Amino acid sequence: MRLGLLQSSGVVGAVERNLGVLGEAAGRVGRGGLLVVPEMFLTGYAIGDDIGRLAEAADGDSAGAVAEIAVRHGAAIAYGYPERDGDAVFNSAQLISGSGERLANYRKTHLFGCFEREHFTPGEQAVVQAQLDGITVGLMICYDVEFPENVRAHALAGTDLLVVPTAQMHPFQFVAESMIPVRAFENQLYVAYVNRVGTEGEFEFVGLSVLAGPDGVARTRAGRAEELLVADVDPALLAASRAANPYLADRRPGLYGSLV
Repeated sequence: MRLGLLQSSGVVGAVERNLGVLGEAAGRVGRGGLLVVPEMFLTGYAIGDDIGRLAEAADGDSAGAVAEIAVRHGAAIAYGYPERDGDAVFNSAQLISGSGERLANYRKTHLFGCFEREHFTPGEQAVVQAQLDGITVGLMICYDVEFPENVRAHALAGTDLLVVPTAQMHPFQFVAESMIPVRAFENQLYVAYVNRVGTEGEFEFVGLSVLAGPDGVARTRAGRAEELLVADVDPALLAASRAANPYLADRRPGLYGSLV
């Protein structure tokens, strides 16, 4: 699978302009690929009280616009957005296929800091997956991946590619640099960690988006500027790495009861 990682913050509060950026990137990834964009990409992250105004249903107008982009370019798209469901607003990520089908919608389970806890309701489903061209794709958002139990749950559920739209801030760049490759290796899966970049309000995003392979090696890594990375997810490498590194088979769950 060809994977595009769009490291960009778009324009805060400008959904139509951000859809335009997403469409241009989807065209570059091309037919049969998967484009991943950052956390809260459609609206911007630092939108404060505008979250209530900009939040949409998972099947709302913006989802329809993303589906049209996906069909036009034949590329699947995973994107972050604020989701409204009744009176609740969630920090969500949705996966849409290249044929425009809504495959999966995930609500961030671990909210980071006062800003997120004030404006969002935490999700309650840890593992959300979909099948895309024979690959099991899992969804997670930013802070969620820093909890090893979360990623291990995906590994045990058969996730091959963990897609993580992110709004990673200074001074936590070690997450992208060190933690993500370790998460990929210890769980024997690919992790696509796609960050925002630049400054929004009080937040300074560090970029450093990365696709880490099951061997713990970064297949591609961004710097601190806006860019589109393109790399491949290789099922053959995944199978060979899992055969050589039997972490999941060697687990002893009976010893881990105290974790829960």
